Formats: sequence, C-alpha cells, structure tokens
Amino acid sequence: MAGAGQRRGRRIMMTPQELDAFLVRQRTCRVATVGADGSPHVGALWFCWDGASLWLFSIIRSKRWAQLRRDPRLAVVVDDGTDYGELRGAELSGEAVFVGEAPRTGEPCAELDAPEKLFAAKYFGLDRMPHDERHAWLRLTPQTVVSWDFRKL
Repeated sequence: MAGAGQRRGRRIMMTPQELDAFLVRQRTCRVATVGADGSPHVGALWFCWDGASLWLFSIIRSKRWAQLRRDPRLAVVVDDGTDYGELRGAELSGEAVFVGEAPRTGEPCAELDAPEKLFAAKYFGLDRMPHDERHAWLRLTPQTVVSWDFRKL
C-alpha cells in the first residue's frame, strides 16, 4: 500500500519495508476525524501496526469515537524527526472499522488476538492486554498512503 496515489515526492517515498519498520517503531499518531458540520478534529493516540492495518485503541466517550460513528472517514499521520534532513513520516487514510465490544472488556475476539498482543508488548511491556472498560478498538486498513523520508535527499 506504500505510495498508493503518491505522485509527488517519489524520490523520498518510503519503500513498503521501510514503511513497515517505521510504523512498528513509532509510538504516537495523530488522528483526524470529521465533525457533523464538516469541521476537522485531530487528536493524538497510541497505535500498533500489523503490516496491513493500523490499530487504534480509543476512549469510547471521546469526540473522535462519536465522530467516527457518524462518519467513519479518517486520516492518520505518523511522523518523526527534528531537523529538516531527518523528517520522515506517513499519512494513512481510509475508513475506521469498529472491532470487538465497546467498551472492550476482554471477551474472546480472534481478530483482536494479534493487535492486542502487539499493543500490550509495545506500550505496557506485558504479554496480555489490560482492559479498563473505557477503550475499544478501531482498525484502519489504509486506502491511501503517502510517505516521506527526507534523509533520502
């Protein structure tokens, strides 16, 4: 999916392998949703990447959750770097899919086995996902991806 629809910046576009490695290592993304009046809302979230989809663990009583229930379109930016020559990142967009129960209580859900294992290890250093009954899962399998890595310049 890397580069789908990316016309400009092909020289600095990440390869699929570079994009996978980048998304696995990064910890925070910014998620943009659309309000009922068309206004954008952007908020930071932790995420995990399974090689095909971005998994977001969101508070279900959030503006983000309510907006995605009404309109599942979203865009996510993951970026890194301080100096110009270090900047790299990706924008992934598509539609959110709600997976599992909301709020998540830990009921068996085969589709969540892998992302919960990844997320628990990445953020909590645990083998199993802790559940606080305030969060639930969103999956974004991107329809478009635009990436950049200024270190290639």
